[in-house]
Amino acid sequence: MPRLQSMVAGWAMLAVLGCSKLDPEADRRAILATDNPWMDAIAAKDVEKVISFWAEDAVVMPQGQPAVLGKPALRAWATEMMKIPGFNIRWVTTQVKVASGGDMAYALAKTTTSLTGPDGKPMSIPGKAVTVWRKESDGSWKCVVDTWNDEAPPAPPTPPTPPTPPVAPRSP
Repeated sequence: MPRLQSMVAGWAMLAVLGCSKLDPEADRRAILATDNPWMDAIAAKDVEKVISFWAEDAVVMPQGQPAVLGKPALRAWATEMMKIPGFNIRWVTTQVKVASGGDMAYALAKTTTSLTGPDGKPMSIPGKAVTVWRKESDGSWKCVVDTWNDEAPPAPPTPPTPPTPPVAPRSP
């Protein structure tokens, strides 16, 4: 009888595990669904909401700055970002790839960072970003790595070539 119980328990476990299917498309949609609320929180300068999209152990690697690790450091960093006159960031996620295990993913995005320039006029800086996401034990997705950089600035216009002065005829 104990052997029969073990077999039944084994079959039940296999049945339960076999029924838990991964759904990468649902996971992709869940990650994409964070875009607008996260951008809205940035626009509203709601630091607590902004940092809620990052995991407790997240690392943010801003261009030209040291890495920012963990929620307390992220809170301080985000607070300082919100003080920049005219600061905002918008993005369009162009790709989300969920790992075969269903617990990690990465996303690629095109970004536009806005701020007030040194001349007092608004400026926009196009860029690109990579985020790495982890599915938490409650099934939510949190960003664990966030990094970006600016696109190369456009090449300065080539100055026109001055006309060649006419050559004076030679006298014999």
